[in-house]
Amino acid sequence: MKTATTATTTGPGARPAPRAGKPATRRGRGRNGPRRGRGWVTAILFVLPALVLFTLLVLAPILVAGYTSLFKWNGIGPPDDFVGLDNFTRLFQSDIFAGDLRNGAILIVLGLAVQLPLSLGLAVMLNQRIRGRAFYRLLFFAPYMLSEAITGVLFSLILSPEAGLANQLLVSWGLEPWSWLSEPDTVMFSLFLVITWKYFGFHMIIYLAGLQGIPRELSEAARIDGAGSWAVFRHVTLPLLGPTVRVSAFLSIIGTIQLFDLVWILTGGGPSHASETMAVSMFEYGFKRSQIGYSSAISVVMFLISLVFALGYQRFVLRRDLEGASTTMGDRR
Repeated sequence: MKTATTATTTGPGARPAPRAGKPATRRGRGRNGPRRGRGWVTAILFVLPALVLFTLLVLAPILVAGYTSLFKWNGIGPPDDFVGLDNFTRLFQSDIFAGDLRNGAILIVLGLAVQLPLSLGLAVMLNQRIRGRAFYRLLFFAPYMLSEAITGVLFSLILSPEAGLANQLLVSWGLEPWSWLSEPDTVMFSLFLVITWKYFGFHMIIYLAGLQGIPRELSEAARIDGAGSWAVFRHVTLPLLGPTVRVSAFLSIIGTIQLFDLVWILTGGGPSHASETMAVSMFEYGFKRSQIGYSSAISVVMFLISLVFALGYQRFVLRRDLEGASTTMGDRR
């Protein structure tokens, strides 16, 4: 066997046998090397525009706000009156800022207790096979498509104490007119009604998307076993809709922490700071009182609150959902 092999490889006209491994390795390097290089270049070219925009529009403002929060500065000329953490000390000792936190907490609790269950109930109803459900979905989602400015102006007219539609309806029903936006005791609930009208359609669409991802066979099997509508919803639909509910709650809380537009247009934070939020307070001190350093301190605190909440929510609430998503992607690969 050894003699035959040698004759075959060394006979007349035969090519010399290549050394094992070297040509394949060289070819692999020659072919895969440029391809990998071109892949990295392509990836960088695609990511670079987004990275530049993120740096200019997100990272740079955060760094600038953190820097100016250490100065007593009115926005004219470079900041030169360094005060250290005095702006933050003043902020945490302020009753107005404590009221801003309280107002935000009220809106968050009302949103989780009223707005999201309302959106979920409507989503469950519109997920049924009823006539005109596409029209109703569009009708309920329409308020979200309006801008905050249009919504604020619209409800400023509706809730006007003199000629507003809301008070005209109350008078026609034999009730006393309300001071919807001018009484400290009622302004937050009036503001919450407007927020709910504006955003419940957004959460409804999120829930509809989650409901349509639940197989109907599960509900049908539960009904065959004798479960009623409430039992099917409680033990089948709601657990499977858990990830969607958690995402909806996260978006609601983050949006409430950063709420500005509607409050500023409807009440301007009044009366007597009764409806003021952190974002409204930041705008008030920064652009109307020219206290840029103090306003920057408010923005830094608001950013830290949002960041800590987002990281904590992702770590303790969304962890199972994220782990399930990563496992599913790994299985698909």
